[in-house]
Amino acid sequence: MELQAGEGRLIAAAGLHRVLVAAAVPVERDAVAAGLGALSPGSDDAVPGAVGPAHRFRPGGTTAHGWAEVIAVGVGPALAAASTASALTAAALKGEPYGLVVSAGIGGGFPPEAPVGSLVVADEIVAADLGAETEDGFVPVTELGFGTVAHQPPADLVRRVADATGALTGAVLTVSTVTGTAARAAALRGRHPTALAEAMEGFGVAEAAAAHGVPVLEIRAISNPVGPRDRAAWRIPDALAALTEGFGKLAPVLEGWNRHDR
Repeated sequence: MELQAGEGRLIAAAGLHRVLVAAAVPVERDAVAAGLGALSPGSDDAVPGAVGPAHRFRPGGTTAHGWAEVIAVGVGPALAAASTASALTAAALKGEPYGLVVSAGIGGGFPPEAPVGSLVVADEIVAADLGAETEDGFVPVTELGFGTVAHQPPADLVRRVADATGALTGAVLTVSTVTGTAARAAALRGRHPTALAEAMEGFGVAEAAAAHGVPVLEIRAISNPVGPRDRAAWRIPDALAALTEGFGKLAPVLEGWNRHDR
């Protein structure tokens, strides 16, 4: 069952919003979609920028209250930004813009605050390694006079997500190189004391959303501790299950939130 032509415009005319959920890889996309109760993937109306087909979701099984698309956008901040921007641009050109973008997936958690299997919602999405290394330590790109290194999701939406899912709330760091040593984990936590999780796509997704003036959210299920790389300690199936469970509780939150609630 596919979304019929013009339904996105009817949703916009009713003052509701469409939600784009951007995961890195198909297994994360599918875990999110399973929680939302998404429709079967559709290949005849692919979302530009998506890796593979999109999952389409109608809250309550109808089109009356808006809808969401869950896509895979690729690994890393650059590809995630480009893919998300493509999807946002295509939707805007069709006159069916998204009203919220969600970066979702699994990630590393900073122990002991964010244990394996827990869910984290970002109150700040931070580019943790965008800058320069100097003799005096790391300098963020903003101190070099360029760009931005952080995006703040809507506080009211963060609170609602945390209340609905029991998620922890804190900064989620975006890195281009996953942390694999205790020294780097300590350095990141020293620079970002409110950080609870590390992943690779959130800031890229947030940059694309900001360029379109669309609010952004990031949700991560913790699969491993941030620190020494120990694959034996990874619990990816548990994290994917937590992602599915979390999004199973989020449908009414995402459906009911209005950006003017901020």
